[in-house]
Amino acid sequence: MNQVSTARSDSWKGLLSALIIIAVWLASLIFALSAELSRVPTGLIVLMMLWQTFLYTGLFITAHDAMHGAVFPKNKRVNKFFGVLSVSLYALFSYALLLDKHWRHHRFPGTDQDPDFHDGRNRGFWRWYFHFMFTYIGWKQILGMAILFNVLNHLLGIPTLNLLLFWVAPALLSTLQLFYFGTFLPHRELEQPFADKHHARSNDYSVLLSFLSCYHFGYHWEHHAYPYVPWWKLPSVRSQGQ
Repeated sequence: MNQVSTARSDSWKGLLSALIIIAVWLASLIFALSAELSRVPTGLIVLMMLWQTFLYTGLFITAHDAMHGAVFPKNKRVNKFFGVLSVSLYALFSYALLLDKHWRHHRFPGTDQDPDFHDGRNRGFWRWYFHFMFTYIGWKQILGMAILFNVLNHLLGIPTLNLLLFWVAPALLSTLQLFYFGTFLPHRELEQPFADKHHARSNDYSVLLSFLSCYHFGYHWEHHAYPYVPWWKLPSVRSQGQ
């Protein structure tokens, strides 16, 4: 498979995918933040939170594709714009920092030079997760998010509970989703050794379940083997290799 040419031929599909995810995330968030929760059944509130979590994960997957030049390969500036926009909307992340560390992850997967890997001591899920998160979160980002929360709450009048349920919680829950399906499961050490230098495994989920779980991020060996392939083409790559 020619990775670069395949990605370039799908530039417009990648751009459309990014636009749809961002637009649906924004529309859903505006609707949720403006909802009068006293009139919304608890079950529906939970479903709205899960839906918003799924969309937050889509935001990050869009940024991730941009880091691989897969959102809009025809134009690097446009591709980068969507990467920066997606991580900014997600939680004011630094795209430059994520880009540098993500490519280090691809160069040194599952080693002590891999910023996404555990430190040799914290191999369990939760310890590895917090080690992973503190690798990427800094005080400037936390301060920025706190300021933005207060602007939305006090200046725009968005209720605190709405912000917590549909803005804060889904972003945090999506980090768990991304970490579990995209880092912990693919890169954890098992009795059976890794097959090659990628130090990654893929799940055996159906295409639909793979999409719902994490936008096919669980087809992780395929992603490491063909890093320029966008998320929505990973099922076809996997099917060709089986």
